[in-house]
Amino acid sequence: MRRLLAVVAAAAASALLLSGCASGAGAPSSSDASASSTAGPASALTGELTVYAAASLGTAFDEIATAFAQEYPGVDVRPVVYDGSSTLATQIVEGASADVFASADEKNMTKVADAGLVAGSAELFASNTLVIAVPTGNPAGIGGLADLARPGVSVVLCAAEVPCGAASQTLLSAQNVVVTPVSSEQNVKAVLTKVAADEADAGLVYATDVIGDADVDSIVPEGADEVVNRYPVAALSGAANPEAAAAFTAFVTGPSGRGILAELGFGAP
Repeated sequence: MRRLLAVVAAAAASALLLSGCASGAGAPSSSDASASSTAGPASALTGELTVYAAASLGTAFDEIATAFAQEYPGVDVRPVVYDGSSTLATQIVEGASADVFASADEKNMTKVADAGLVAGSAELFASNTLVIAVPTGNPAGIGGLADLARPGVSVVLCAAEVPCGAASQTLLSAQNVVVTPVSSEQNVKAVLTKVAADEADAGLVYATDVIGDADVDSIVPEGADEVVNRYPVAALSGAANPEAAAAFTAFVTGPSGRGILAELGFGAP
């Protein structure tokens, strides 16, 4: 009987030990989970982060910057600097203090990379195509690209050196349409602003720019799907906060960033 009791006691002790091991191998307790969430890489990142991004990324990167700041509360994400990609690339090459650069085309990212200012390599994260933007109600009766060449129709385009300008020229040339713009703007937002203010009958902008804008209507022109702008992002070699820069680029190219971009109409890279 004593031997039987000893065996039972040993079995019970063994079961307790196994139970404890199983518990330790499973999901952490609430206190463990809390400790894990505060001790991870996100909590280790601090300091300021400066991002330069193409004007067409305005709404998307504002949302991405907010979401990133929530995940990395120790990082002070400065207001994103938006402008035409060519303008931003020139500023970076000339010494502007930035940690991350997101361009609306690969050409201007290459310009920065050729200057030795990209840390590692740039990664494509989104794409965009062009539409014809017209004031609400389309008073000039624009139906397609050919109408942009009609006498008396005023058209605003991006300057040729800006990604949206280069794409506009490619699209127009492919459709054998010659347009003399009333003004050439340094970024796509400036084109949209003039059209929305009824200062021009039409303008070529990105499809994402017109989403949710009640002051404009849009027309998808023939051949637009064949002229695609692809957006690269990169941490910069001269970044004052290289760790945060790397984390931000990973966030943009990861599920959270791409989810925000998709919701706002951007295509996959």
